[in-house]
Amino acid sequence: MSAPLLIVDGDNLAHRAYHSMPEGPGNAVRGFFSILQRIVREEEPRAVVVAWDTLGHDTFRSELWPPYQAGRVFPAQLVEQLENLPQLCREFGLGVQKAAGYEADDLIAGAVREETQAGGQCLVMTTDRDAFQLVSERTTVLVPKPRTRELVRFGPMQVVAELGVLPEQVPCFKALCGDASDNIPGIQGIGPKRAAALLLTHGTLDAVVADWPAERAELALRFREVVRMRPFLAEPLPVGPPDWERDEP
Repeated sequence: MSAPLLIVDGDNLAHRAYHSMPEGPGNAVRGFFSILQRIVREEEPRAVVVAWDTLGHDTFRSELWPPYQAGRVFPAQLVEQLENLPQLCREFGLGVQKAAGYEADDLIAGAVREETQAGGQCLVMTTDRDAFQLVSERTTVLVPKPRTRELVRFGPMQVVAELGVLPEQVPCFKALCGDASDNIPGIQGIGPKRAAALLLTHGTLDAVVADWPAERAELALRFREVVRMRPFLAEPLPVGPPDWERDEP
C-alpha cells in the first residue's frame, strides 16, 4: 500500500501552536512547523497539504446562517502569523489550499476526494469533528490529544463509537443537536443522544423531518447545509514530501 497523503487543517494547527507556545513574535509559526515536522517523521506521508481559511471573507455558510462563527476575535499577533504561514508552507514544499469563499473544511474535503478517487489513502489532522464526515476505509482523521503528543485515530468504527452515527450521517447529526463552537444551535429539545437515536431509526435527516412542521424541518435542513462540506480543490495536489532543508522560519 502506498504512503498516505497528509492533509492538515492549517488554521486549527496554528491556533493550537499559538496557545501552546510562550508568547512572543513568531510563536505560532515556530510551534506550527515543530509539530508538523514531528508528525511527518512519524507518519511518513507521500506528501503534505495544508488547507487554510481566508480571514475576512464570508462563505455560503454565513449566508445560510448569519450567526455562523460570529463573534470570533483573534489576537493581532496570531492574525499576522496566519497571513504569513501559507507562503512559508509553500517554501517548504508543502501543498497549500486556500481560496476566498471557501473554508479550510471544504478544501480538505476537496483534497480527500481527489486523492481517494485516484486510489490513494488520506490522513486528515484536525481537532474539528466536522471532519468526521470525511472518514472512510480510505480516510482516517488524526485528532491531537490535549497536552500530549498522542494522535487519536478515527476510522468509521471510531466515529460510530464517538458520536453514535456513521460518518456520512455527521452533517445530519450536527444539524439536529447543534455545534456550539460554530454557533449552530440545532433543534430545540434534541441533544446528541436523541439525534443519534433518530438517525439510527430513520437513516437520513430528510426522513427524520418528513412529518415535522415546515418551519422546524426547514431549519434542520438548513443547518445540515451549513455543516456539510463542499469539496473544492484550489490547486493540484503535491507530488512529493516536504523539503525541510531551508532556514527555519
